[in-house]
Amino acid sequence: MTTLARRLSTIKPSASIDISRRAAEMRREGLDVITLSQGEPDFDTPAHIAQAGKRAIDNGHTRYTDVDGTPELKQAVAAKFERDNNLRYSTDQISVGTGGKQVIFNALFALIDPDDEVIIPAPYWVSYPDMVRLAGGMPVCVECGETQAFKISPEQLEAAITPQTKCLILNSPANPTGAGYHRDELVALGEVLKRHPHVFVISDDIYEYLTYDGWAFTTLAAVVPELYERTLTVNGVSKGYAMTGWRIGFGGGPKDLIRAMATLQGQMTTNPSAISQAAAVEALNGSKDFLDEHLEIFRQRRDMCTAAFNAIDGLSCRAPEGAFYLFISCQGLIGRQTPGGEVLERDVDVARFLLETAHVAVVPGTAFGLAPWFRVSFAAATERLGEACERIAQACQALTSAPATGSA
Repeated sequence: MTTLARRLSTIKPSASIDISRRAAEMRREGLDVITLSQGEPDFDTPAHIAQAGKRAIDNGHTRYTDVDGTPELKQAVAAKFERDNNLRYSTDQISVGTGGKQVIFNALFALIDPDDEVIIPAPYWVSYPDMVRLAGGMPVCVECGETQAFKISPEQLEAAITPQTKCLILNSPANPTGAGYHRDELVALGEVLKRHPHVFVISDDIYEYLTYDGWAFTTLAAVVPELYERTLTVNGVSKGYAMTGWRIGFGGGPKDLIRAMATLQGQMTTNPSAISQAAAVEALNGSKDFLDEHLEIFRQRRDMCTAAFNAIDGLSCRAPEGAFYLFISCQGLIGRQTPGGEVLERDVDVARFLLETAHVAVVPGTAFGLAPWFRVSFAAATERLGEACERIAQACQALTSAPATGSA
């Protein structure tokens, strides 16, 4: 039997990928499963961006590039940061990787020594804690419940910082909740961080363009300039541009960190796809007229699903400021009994029940560090979303109160 590295015992497979895999198995068995577990826009990549990728192939741009991005793409990224975020980076402050996940992974491996602590507000994207553990660090997960709109408070941040704290990961708008930090909230967190100069910040802004109801996106290094030199601002083309499969993410930060990240990437994947980089240049520099249409569709889906889930006895959720997720409390279902006699004791049980009974794939909140909740993605066809809501409602209606237990 193969002896695997001990480091693998500290991590687990992504829950969203695991659920999607089981849903795919059920579909192969002939079942009609609606998958709401993956964070992927259902829109095609805009035509002008796809055409840029095709031109790259036709023009023979299919060879190795610079390890961490072509000069053209780095220039486009720098222009995007200045235009959209009022952040000025030179090209040697820019890193391009195979998706935002690799950029964050590289940064953590460049920053973290054994037993360094990384503060992660919970609920969190499922990969953050495991990436920290793989880097040898200790994730310090701070629970941020619905009463505080799923956002870390300055008091919580202050209390979590120790001499061992190396980094804070901040995601806004956030996965899985869609919660976004307002400018004044970032300023307040910045005041705490200014008192602790040993704490670096990774700001994950991947959902920047997906916002609703006039909520204004901003990012930490822009509103607290004193943190510019100790912040890596991460973004990419996957979500806003419907380019998940192209796998291009990028970050802007201090030169020494960017150099270290390039060294790491050179020993792992080397450069991202040359074709994808050419398409990303067009995405960043070209027309964004498609965004208004995408956002309006997402907003309609968000409102439809929010109303539907809040109408189901035992479920509740808030309307998010951004992204394309609903984080749904299933506290009211805990303790109920399925038609098959199983008592739902955890959100994991609820997610399994919805998959096996309603044939709808959702991700339990336990995977995101907060229970009992589950996440659905409304980045799916509107008709299928409506059907999924109806299936979940019917499944929940079939639940009954569990029989009381105790001695006679």
